[in-house]
Amino acid sequence: MLKITRKVEYALIALRHFQNQEKGKLTSSKEMAETYGIPKELLAKILQRLAKENIINAIKGPTGGYKLSIDPKSINMTKFFEIMEGPMGIMDCYFDSDCEQLHSCTIRTPLNRINNSIRSMFDNMTLADITY
Repeated sequence: MLKITRKVEYALIALRHFQNQEKGKLTSSKEMAETYGIPKELLAKILQRLAKENIINAIKGPTGGYKLSIDPKSINMTKFFEIMEGPMGIMDCYFDSDCEQLHSCTIRTPLNRINNSIRSMFDNMTLADITY
């Protein structure tokens, strides 16, 4: 079954939260974890990753927190998924050619077409499509 990971799901919840809060307002990871029932440690790692990629700003200190630093229309969903989880493919051979059956595989070409269609769909969607 194709599905997004919890890490991506929680990142999208966080980004939607930032998008919907008043401009310039900071939210702590603790506050967000409690609001949405997300494990604090996992959310902290997700927010660190988003900050490292300059999607959000991390403000340190006792009154610090996080806020959105980009226009959600500026990142397509393919790029976002790859930031959060690495190369996006429905099968490993799409981005890793170490498969022992690569040369004798009879389903690689049709699965690549499916994968390319999925990528194309996500290439044409932005974070704004999810977070607004």
